[in-house]
Amino acid sequence: MPRRRRYQIGGHVYHVLNRAAKRARIFGTASDYQTFEKVLEETVLLHQPSVAIYAYCLMPNHWHLVASPTVPGALSVFMHRLTTTHARLWHHARGSVGEGAVYQGRFSAIPIQCDRHFLIVCRYVERNALRASLVTRAEDWPWCSLWRRTYEPSPWLADWPVDRSSTWIREVNTHQTPLELEALRRATRRGHPFGDTQWQAEVWPERSPITTSVAATPDPK
Repeated sequence: MPRRRRYQIGGHVYHVLNRAAKRARIFGTASDYQTFEKVLEETVLLHQPSVAIYAYCLMPNHWHLVASPTVPGALSVFMHRLTTTHARLWHHARGSVGEGAVYQGRFSAIPIQCDRHFLIVCRYVERNALRASLVTRAEDWPWCSLWRRTYEPSPWLADWPVDRSSTWIREVNTHQTPLELEALRRATRRGHPFGDTQWQAEVWPERSPITTSVAATPDPK
């Protein structure tokens, strides 16, 4: 089967996702999470300013990033270094070198429009642990950019291209609307840009835009 074409235009923001092979656990201990975060930080510092990381969340069997390459192809180079380094350390920690892949395959990445769509994606990413009932407050999940920006700000996390409201933590802890979730999940499944129809056509003129209607404000919890 031919590989789906991946767009990595410099200057765009992407929702990046990868999962463990066979949906197994990647992270089982605090040390596992810490190792990945260290590799992520080192990779950001190594590749600055070619790739910026705005948000992330590590989950037991997958992870999300919101990232922006400044030049075409930079995201692939960044992700190759991140995943190969992490996979090597993961196998080394378990004494399982040569015993199979850590990841299910290549990462997925969809472009995001830098307006309310960017905020929708960041909310989705940063409330992953809350949605999965791993915590009762999103900011309590320590393996996430929301926790890091709240309790331990790190210079390797880039300033957002869209204003982050003063009530952001409350917004992340508020349920997202079904329209928001379905629109984002549809775009992710199809590997399709997430944004307004006109913007989608500009980013990916070879394919017809898909519906990404979203609510302007979150539903009350």
